[in-house]
Amino acid sequence: MKKMILIAGPCVIENKELVFKMAQELRQFADDARIEFYFKSSFDKANRTSIDSFRGPGLEEGLRILESVKKEFALNILTDIHESYQAKIASEVVDVLQIPAFLCRQTDLLVAAAKTQSKINIKKGQFLNPSDIKYSIKKVLQTRGVEQEGYEVAQKNGVFVAERGASFGYGNLVVDMRSLVIMREFAPVIFDATHSVQMPGVAGGKSGGKSEFIQPLARAAAAVGVDGFFFETHINPSEALCDGPNMLNLEHLKKCVSKLLEIQNLIEKEK
Repeated sequence: MKKMILIAGPCVIENKELVFKMAQELRQFADDARIEFYFKSSFDKANRTSIDSFRGPGLEEGLRILESVKKEFALNILTDIHESYQAKIASEVVDVLQIPAFLCRQTDLLVAAAKTQSKINIKKGQFLNPSDIKYSIKKVLQTRGVEQEGYEVAQKNGVFVAERGASFGYGNLVVDMRSLVIMREFAPVIFDATHSVQMPGVAGGKSGGKSEFIQPLARAAAAVGVDGFFFETHINPSEALCDGPNMLNLEHLKKCVSKLLEIQNLIEKEK
């Protein structure tokens, strides 16, 4: 069976102790032969709604903590970058550079990431037509000297894209499952199950969310056929300093992943 990509971890580095505890709990996924696992946490959440919101320890301290996680637990690491200069510095530590949804068309950021040896996960913006993600992918591939396009080309060159829903009115996101099929023409697709239930700007300077829909949407995406899943998770989401309302409790994540692997196995058998 083809390995399922799994990206999971706390939204932002709150402190070293929590990150290490989460890494220890999530290490079991890296030991599963059916899973290609990446531990995710951000050194800086530069797109918080309020200037007073917690952002993380910053680039230098955040990367130091992520490097410690990598060495201590032998995990592949993914983190966000928001500015071009961060790409080269972060790539010396992490395995995957993630382009945030609101920055998915930023040429300089994509080019800077493409000039590194890291894999790249481009989150499709809530404002973007699914078929237009191919232009962001093309910026990366051409920077890496690749003129061809398509799923296998992107996969070979370490590029994948993530779906996290589309804006619907104010304060709501809706996942059009057709986008998973459309985007998969251009690159491996990761379904961002936790941000897909986010409700931006509905909680007085903070984003809300409907976490009860995370697992049903993830199972639906697995049935459609995707290459992997993205989950922000926490031991206690209600106490998380960022994105708590749209996080999946760690224990629920373990059960959810088990179900997704079952669905993927069924889909593979039908091919």
